[in-house]
Amino acid sequence: MHRIFQRAGLRKRLWFLILLPAALVLTACAAWKPSFAQWYAIRIYPALSLTVNRITGLVPFSVAECLVILLLLCIPVILIFFAAGMIRKKGSRPLFALKSAVNLAVFFSIVSFLFTINCGINYYRYPFADTCGLKVEPSTSTELNELCVSLASDANRLRPGLKADDQGVMELRQKSLSMTAQEAALAYNRLERDYPLLRSGYGAPKLVHFSRAMSRCNITGIFFPFTLEANVNTDVPEYTIPVTMCHELSHLRGYMREEEANFIGYLVCSKSGEPDFQYSGDMLAFTYASNALFSVDADAANKIFSSLNPGVRRDLAYNSEYWKQFEGPVSKASNSVNDQYLKANSQDDGVKSYGRMVDLLLAQQRAEKKKD
Repeated sequence: MHRIFQRAGLRKRLWFLILLPAALVLTACAAWKPSFAQWYAIRIYPALSLTVNRITGLVPFSVAECLVILLLLCIPVILIFFAAGMIRKKGSRPLFALKSAVNLAVFFSIVSFLFTINCGINYYRYPFADTCGLKVEPSTSTELNELCVSLASDANRLRPGLKADDQGVMELRQKSLSMTAQEAALAYNRLERDYPLLRSGYGAPKLVHFSRAMSRCNITGIFFPFTLEANVNTDVPEYTIPVTMCHELSHLRGYMREEEANFIGYLVCSKSGEPDFQYSGDMLAFTYASNALFSVDADAANKIFSSLNPGVRRDLAYNSEYWKQFEGPVSKASNSVNDQYLKANSQDDGVKSYGRMVDLLLAQQRAEKKKD
């Protein structure tokens, strides 16, 4: 076997295979000992992520998007090359197949290790609520109703002062989405004073050119751990973009759980001082809170919904119509893949974990009441 690998010129590449068990060991340690994951998240990950993010931030476009496109283009070329090699190398097909298998294993090992150190370990860190002093506990329907009323009131207050298009649907005040992305980065930087674990210094989220394709897959944004970029779908209704940017920037800062990224995104928007961002965050929070209320008290939820002003209703209706056009097998398949991904990274409820944002909102509501 040693001679076979030497003959194929694979001896040096085999060392890369150790990265796969290394990734598995690191993941097991993080799952077994959350304190290790927390130490990594606040001591090692920031230095690593800030360095890579600043490098990829030197270009205005999404490096992640370019890599994904390149990979999609390379896959058929690689398959054709492999088939041609198997046909051409009649006398050494087993050796050629072995070499191809080792190359694939090396690629998988490298990808697995990079995913683990740039993303995977952070799934097991201490919950954001524990580190920022929020106490998550069971809540009553009265508390949930109160939360929905408050969020609806904030939306009604903010909406009249915002820009709107010819159809009366909210649009961002910034001249370009690049400026909105820069504002998202600045809003995050200002938050570090109150939340030290939300490190400043990261670049703005990247705007995805093929955003329509993301919508067809039911994706509003994605954190790409291999380039450490926060990528955002820009084809979606504009009122949803600021909070999506802040959500993806939460992942960049090492908070991988979806419900936490949603809440942190809302938190950044609410404290940004920018009406566009405040409205965007409030609308996300209201959507999740009102859906939760509807499941336990439909009459109360409908009553609150009827209190929304016409502008807020138009925005919600436009958002609903936008996503309705993409319903189909591609959207369902993408949602299923996302569900399995979340479960594979210790979020056992899969996509249902997004709803836990409401628990964090209620915890914040109780904390603010105690302050008063």
